[in-house]
Order: sequence, then structure tokens, then C-alpha cells
Amino acid sequence: MKTKTKRKKHSSAFKAKVGMEAMLGIKTVAQIAREYAVHPVQVSQWKTVIRERLPELFESGGQTGEDSQKLVADLHQKIGELTVDLDYLKKKSRQLGL
Repeated sequence: MKTKTKRKKHSSAFKAKVGMEAMLGIKTVAQIAREYAVHPVQVSQWKTVIRERLPELFESGGQTGEDSQKLVADLHQKIGELTVDLDYLKKKSRQLGL
């Protein structure tokens, strides 16, 4: 009968360190996996995540600022609509004696 082993939970800093080491290519994935006691497939996955998300670091900050401003404007509009609805319902409930 096999006993279940607990899964290891690695910190994001650890994943970044191992993934960057794999990106540099100084050591093979197998060597890195042995050194840090993780599966080689896991090292490759972390390397892929870094490669895919690296361009996001260099995106302009202005674009996200515009997105957040639009989100804030949309939320203010929704708050206004809900306030109007609430006022209407309060008025009607008073008229009906509820």
C-alpha cells in the first residue's frame, strides 16, 4: 500500500530563480532539476511561463492607465444607476407603507 506524499509548494521567488537559470542556458534542464530537487518538466514549465510573460514587463504604463480610468468611469456610472434605483425603491416603499 502506497502512502501519499504531500506536494511541494514552491515560492514564486524560487520558481523565478529556477526558471531564469533555465532561460540562461548555462546548465541543462536536467542539471537544474537535480540541483533544486524538482522534476525537469516543472523546470521547463517555469521557463516557458517566464518566456511568455517577459514582454509584459516592457509594455507602456500609459495603456494600463487608460484601462483603469475607463474601469473607474464605468464603475462610477454603475454606482449612479444603482443609487437612482435605490432612491426610487425607497420612495415607492414609503408610498406603499412598507
